Amino acid sequence: MPQRNLKIAIQKSGRLSDSSIQLLKKCDIGFDNGHGKLRSRAYNFPLEILFLRDDDIPQHVEDGVVDCGIVGENTLIEGNANVATIDRLGFGKCRLSIALPRGQEYEAATQLSGKRIATSYPQMLRKFLNENNVDADIHTISGSAEIAPSIGLADAICDLVSSGNTLFTNGLKEVETVLESEAVLISRNNVSSAVKSVLDSLSVRIRAVNAARENKYILLNAPNDRLTEIEKLLPGIKSPTVMPLAESGWSSVHSVIGIDDHWKIVEGLKAAGAEGILVISIDQMIR
Repeated sequence: MPQRNLKIAIQKSGRLSDSSIQLLKKCDIGFDNGHGKLRSRAYNFPLEILFLRDDDIPQHVEDGVVDCGIVGENTLIEGNANVATIDRLGFGKCRLSIALPRGQEYEAATQLSGKRIATSYPQMLRKFLNENNVDADIHTISGSAEIAPSIGLADAICDLVSSGNTLFTNGLKEVETVLESEAVLISRNNVSSAVKSVLDSLSVRIRAVNAARENKYILLNAPNDRLTEIEKLLPGIKSPTVMPLAESGWSSVHSVIGIDDHWKIVEGLKAAGAEGILVISIDQMIR
């Protein structure tokens, strides 16, 4: 079956735009993303990129305008589009939270009953309130929810939070988390074989990039009489690679370690007698 270009939608501006572009380029996909460009064709992979509004991406994927897209999970769930989630991408992490003025005491969701809550995410907020048997008034707005309490528009807000600095600046505090969100790769349901072939290739590259981001490559010199102890500290993908050095009694050990605990492993290796330890970032890791 002849291959055709895969059409992918990414956010043209906003918090996911730069990270989405970087992800595709780390997948070794070359394309021009010049200022104001709304469409670009990759020159080394069968991919056409459309730069769209974040809110429009799920519906355009469902309608077949594009084959797949990168979108915030919060936008996907709020829009309730009938699409398939292919991969969680590990960036654009945030949470949809309910916040109140800092001076108010808060112990349970039932305290939200009777309050006016301003939000751009009425569907998810309504679901949360129903699940907690809370009867509150949802006031749907299109942005800047954080100022709603201070101008008397609402008693509370439900909005996206990353660092929490915006809430703090506006005298608010988080009291409930409605959703933990991150960027996801979505696609149409029941795509053709020609589309699925390219989508699978793209997904393999994305997973390789994400796996590399979570791991580091480590090389070290180890005394042979401490190899057993050192190998136990380095599980690797299957097991460490051990090769004899020119200097008698020593071996070179290579492995892959998780980024979150690599300093603890390095300290253990030094204590076990390892020398010349190199920790190297990985571009891609195909499992």
